[in-house]
Amino acid sequence: MLGRRILCAALIAAIALTGGCGGADRGPIRISAIGSPPHLLNPNLRPLDPPAAMLAEASAQGLVRFDAAGEIEPALAQSWIVSDDGLRYTFRLRRATWVDGGARVTAAQVVARLKASLSRASRNPLKPVLGAIDDIVAMTDEVLEISLKGPRPNFLQLLAQPEMSVALGDRGTGPYRVVGDDAAGVRLAIPADDDRDDEDGPEAGPRRAPVQLRGESAAQAIARFRAGRADLVTGGTIGDLPFARTADLPSNRLVLDPAQGLLALAFLKAEGPLGDPAIRRALAMAVDRDSIAAEALLAGFAGRAALIGPGIDEVPTPAQPDWASQPIGQRRQAARTAIAALPAPMRLRVAMPGGPGYRLIFAHLRRDWAAIGVQATVVAPGADADLALIDAVAPSIAAPWYLRRFSCDASAVCEATADAALADARAAPDAAARQIALAKADQILSAITAYIVIGAPLRWSLVAPRLNGFRPNPFARHPIDTLIAAEGP
Repeated sequence: MLGRRILCAALIAAIALTGGCGGADRGPIRISAIGSPPHLLNPNLRPLDPPAAMLAEASAQGLVRFDAAGEIEPALAQSWIVSDDGLRYTFRLRRATWVDGGARVTAAQVVARLKASLSRASRNPLKPVLGAIDDIVAMTDEVLEISLKGPRPNFLQLLAQPEMSVALGDRGTGPYRVVGDDAAGVRLAIPADDDRDDEDGPEAGPRRAPVQLRGESAAQAIARFRAGRADLVTGGTIGDLPFARTADLPSNRLVLDPAQGLLALAFLKAEGPLGDPAIRRALAMAVDRDSIAAEALLAGFAGRAALIGPGIDEVPTPAQPDWASQPIGQRRQAARTAIAALPAPMRLRVAMPGGPGYRLIFAHLRRDWAAIGVQATVVAPGADADLALIDAVAPSIAAPWYLRRFSCDASAVCEATADAALADARAAPDAAARQIALAKADQILSAITAYIVIGAPLRWSLVAPRLNGFRPNPFARHPIDTLIAAEGP
């Protein structure tokens, strides 16, 4: 009850900052994305938070993009052809795609941008799962080809992510243009005189509605929505979900995406007790995921113990820990025995972001680990820690994104044989061989407890009735020009 009062007080304070109340059903689409003020950033240099990702999707599109439902549709590319063996993707660019300033976008420019994301210096978060790319070549000014080392059925989902958006310097490639940037946020529009010389340009009508995009805290964004001064709040995570749950809004305004990905703890150290798979296993089996899912303020969270999420054809039956079917009491007894054998009491530091939802999760972890004799404290991200929270949406419906997070290049706790299996999967000559190799890597990582999975990530938005084109989807991506399917009378 105290926690709910604190959350409500934070929202009331935020409402005072937004000022006024009421709103209009017409005019620009007003979006509050949770994060920093939006800027067009280079994703090869720094990660994109929700405001930056939404700005990139709108003003620096990639070859393809997601539609409202998370399906692939044209963007810079008006069409593409996939070879029969799945190894070559040939894209034809729109004939009338213009960068800010009036220059036409060429295939060579797009190729250079895509190659930069794969370079040695790139810090693009998609780089580990783009290793299947063999080459990218400009065939003509309007045609480029991407060659793969092996077929990847969901390859286009990676290209649709905002991290693969194409900006030339600080200039976007549309379809929206930045027409203003001040304290009220970034203003975006598709210029009225942007007459494309081909029939595949942006649709006329509601999909061309101007947009006002701002980045702010969850509490401020929710308060703005309550006051009728925002049409959409997006970028919400399980960390700030309690704010939305206590905001006294109609239940149909809060929309959860069926996101796939990971809410998990990664081991940052492999020395001392954490170097022992039996101790890591004890920590994982002690966590009561059902109890976390039962928290009213976290309603919508789905717990799981397997690394790979459900519904992925490459690994249709993800490896389950050997303790997954045991009752929590039996699991904790076994975990207690393993911890009791240590020569000294065990203490853990867990790096987590701030936010009431994350604090609720940590409270459960601390309780569960205390029950087996382990003391845990929370520290800020980047501080010296033993474990760190991963809260990430998978960029494609594919197994490697999950598995490569725990390769020896990326994780303190790893296994060389799992890396070898991943290499075999990347070089596999066909889908059957790839599936076998990926399943092997999954089984190895599960057996050594290379991670502690808590469940699936949770992403939420607040959606005004005006945005009748909004659709929840597995990637939690909501292009701004799809938010209104049809204007009201």
